[in-house]
Amino acid sequence: MRIVTRPDFDGIVCATLLHEVEKISSPTLWVQPSDMQKGLVHIESTDIIANLPYHEGCGLWFDHHVTNQPETPKKGAFRVAPSAARVIYEYYKGRFRNNHEVLIRQTDDIDSANLTLDQTLYPERYPHVLLSMTIIGHDLEEIPYWEHLIRLLGHSPAEKIIMDPKVAVRCRETEKRNIVFKDLLLRHTRLQGHVTVTDFRSIQPPPEGNRFLVYSLFPEASVSVKIRYSDPERSNITVSVGKSILNDTCNVNIGKMLSRFDGGGHAGAGACTFPASESNRRIPEIIKILQENHRMED
Repeated sequence: MRIVTRPDFDGIVCATLLHEVEKISSPTLWVQPSDMQKGLVHIESTDIIANLPYHEGCGLWFDHHVTNQPETPKKGAFRVAPSAARVIYEYYKGRFRNNHEVLIRQTDDIDSANLTLDQTLYPERYPHVLLSMTIIGHDLEEIPYWEHLIRLLGHSPAEKIIMDPKVAVRCRETEKRNIVFKDLLLRHTRLQGHVTVTDFRSIQPPPEGNRFLVYSLFPEASVSVKIRYSDPERSNITVSVGKSILNDTCNVNIGKMLSRFDGGGHAGAGACTFPASESNRRIPEIIKILQENHRMED
């Protein structure tokens, strides 16, 4: 039995929970949602898929993204929820050896971007927020670290985990990276009405950092768009879109909108990937939809 999930904080917590209640015999398969959507992932009949689009060949499937909502019941569980980890936790309730209530609430807050201004500006003050930022999900060389987190999250709180030697190093690196990221964010972001557009196509590899920071730097914006190349060859573009956690005036269901661009996600955030040759058409279209669906504040 194998877990198939995505390398973000929610995915890692999903794997942590599944290891406690199922007999997992194979290493975790870490994949991106776009690869699942394109049919590029080989799925086996005993696989447990979590936090990813459905695949008919799997044994169990757990997800919470509105764009992945099935038309008919599937083996496992689906619910539009703050995190996929919560869907799994509720499905297996009563079977866990440890109490994961705090971890699930923290995962909900991080995956749904339910954070305060202070958590956004100073993640180093909040262990679970900082811990989530140590996960760089596009680098498969990070797999040993993700697996290390799975083992730690199963029995330790975030306050203790960030003191683990391997994690502590990543936390220090993350704090330094966030400082650099803030400068790059200011230099490569423009405000188009109430939409921030951050274009990192001139930087390869794209910079990593505090994904919530843009909302505090541009409080007048209600939604953010981040553009970057998703491969070293610069043949594909990834566009990430998120509603501001400080300015609730965007009326767009982000996940449903991005499903029109071969992507998906939550009502409040999502991403899509497409050939770079289509960027001149698709990116302005995405921005236009966001600009036209803005609710004026009273």
